[in-house]
Amino acid sequence: MDLKHSRSVKLNDGHFMPRLGFGTAASGDVPKSKSYEFTKVAIDAGFRHFDSAFIYGNEEEVGAAIREKIADGTVKREDVFYTTKLWATHFRPEYVRPALEKSLKKLQMDYVDLIIMHLPVPMKPGDELIPMDDKGQFILDTVDLRDTWEALEKCKDAGLTKSIGVSNFNHKQLEHILTKPGLKYKPACNQVECHAYLNQSKLLEYCKSKDIALVAYSALGSQRDPSWVDQNSPVLLEDPVLKAIAKKRNRTPGQVALRYLLQRGVVVLAKSFNEKRIKENMQIFEFELTAEDMKDIDGINKNLRYTTLQYAANHPNYPFNEEY
Repeated sequence: MDLKHSRSVKLNDGHFMPRLGFGTAASGDVPKSKSYEFTKVAIDAGFRHFDSAFIYGNEEEVGAAIREKIADGTVKREDVFYTTKLWATHFRPEYVRPALEKSLKKLQMDYVDLIIMHLPVPMKPGDELIPMDDKGQFILDTVDLRDTWEALEKCKDAGLTKSIGVSNFNHKQLEHILTKPGLKYKPACNQVECHAYLNQSKLLEYCKSKDIALVAYSALGSQRDPSWVDQNSPVLLEDPVLKAIAKKRNRTPGQVALRYLLQRGVVVLAKSFNEKRIKENMQIFEFELTAEDMKDIDGINKNLRYTTLQYAANHPNYPFNEEY
């Protein structure tokens, strides 16, 4: 097996997704030019999987960085795996393809490798990304997620995306898609918060049983953006168990945190706008944790969720009321 495929997971539709991805989400105060600059750094460091989203507002910059690295011969388009996300205001079937086409236009690409539904909670349709009422509450919508899924299947058939998947879905919501009459394609992946404090063992087991790749965001904990993360929550990379294993293995706590997920069969997204750390994240293929290390890290699970999607808590589709 060549290096490219040994570091990739084969999705249920036959396409390959690199096991390590570069996350591009950044809090609002980070200039979008950083996404451009560090996507190029990540490509030079060896990253080939890039995760962005319509709502991040940086697809023009990420697309420009990828195109520049294709133009200078560093990579070919087929070497790059690019994920975008369908935002919640575009879940009505008639909005799905135009939303993807808008992303493609920003990226100046003919296709994406993967588009996923960003979360299972539809919002008021339209161009307003965060629709709010006069009381400052999010305006939610009701759409059968199966109808959105069918529209995504059509995008795949039209060649606008190679693969389709979901994000932030619990097992019942995955089941809802999987049992859809006339289902043409299963979700290729479910991208969820997953790290040593929220190890998602039950959801991982469920996804493996259905041949759905589990992709981890916030794999290093979280960016601790005060607008949506409880500032009193513990900092994952300061955990004494991770630090002790890192010291013993002559690695960083971040590398240990990522390697832990990788060895469990999880696809890992690592976000960093720091050149040294981007290079360190790429080194997680160079070492292995022992069974004892893995067991010790299993033991620090707290079922702690940094991203709670509180604004959607009253919606019947709110995903986190289920155990997994």
